[in-house]
Order: sequence, then C-alpha cells, then structure tokens
Amino acid sequence: MTLNVGDLAPNFELPDTDLKLRKLDEFKDKKVVLTFIVAASSPVCETELCVFRDSWQEIADMGAHVVAISNDGPFANKAFSEKHHFNFPLLGDYTSKTIKDYDVLMKDLLHIKDYNAAKRSVFVIMEDGKIGYKWVSEDPLKEPNYDEIKNFLK
Repeated sequence: MTLNVGDLAPNFELPDTDLKLRKLDEFKDKKVVLTFIVAASSPVCETELCVFRDSWQEIADMGAHVVAISNDGPFANKAFSEKHHFNFPLLGDYTSKTIKDYDVLMKDLLHIKDYNAAKRSVFVIMEDGKIGYKWVSEDPLKEPNYDEIKNFLK
C-alpha cells in the first residue's frame, strides 16, 4: 500500500538505542520529521543524520521532533548514535515491519540477495497523525532536501 500526503501515518513500536520501545503516538504533541535511513554507519546516512543533529534546535523551534529509523538492531544503532552524539531517537526496525508499513522497503541492497533496507525517505507527520510531507528516493546515495523540509515545517 502506497502512503500519500493526507494519509494517516502507520503507528509503530520499535526499540531505541536503550532498548526502550517507542511509539509514534508518543510524539504527537508536535510534528514528527520521520526519516528512514539505509544503514547505520553508512557514509550518506552519517551525513544525513548529522545534518538533522545539527539542525535539531531549529527544527524543534519550528514545533517538530526528529525520529530516525533504520533496519539495524539497537546495538548497531547505539554505537552509531553515540559516535555522532545524535540528540533524537534512532529506532531499530530489524524485522522491516515499519519500513514495509511505510512502503519504503529497498530489496537486495547493493545487489546482495535478501539484503533489505529502507529507502532513504522522510515523512513529516502532522499533529493529527496524518502525513503532511513525503520524500522517497530510489537512490540510496541521494540526500533529502533539508531546506525543503524546513520550509515545509515553517
């Protein structure tokens, strides 16, 4: 099922880097910049999440949370998060359920059979739980347009 702007965002329950289960519902007091990354510690994902880290206060001042999801487990995510001092939750979707729910599953990454990951993508979930902004890339090396996301939040 393809999700579109205006659709209700699927909820999730995923572990963070401290093994605490987190749900989309807990962030509904503000907009949520929900970013799906391809793999913890990969170069483009590192750049992307560091940009979100460095923009965190600006995004928070616009009334939004940042939440990142990868298909890595919580231990790989914890090492990645600690190395870069991320100031937002990095959640592990190691079964790819949420990635599939958001229709951003990338099969056979790097042409390796059954190595599945998330397509690099960003959704802005509004306070009412609906998708207000959506960007999905078929190219795992392409970064989102950060200014476009910030302009949407304004």
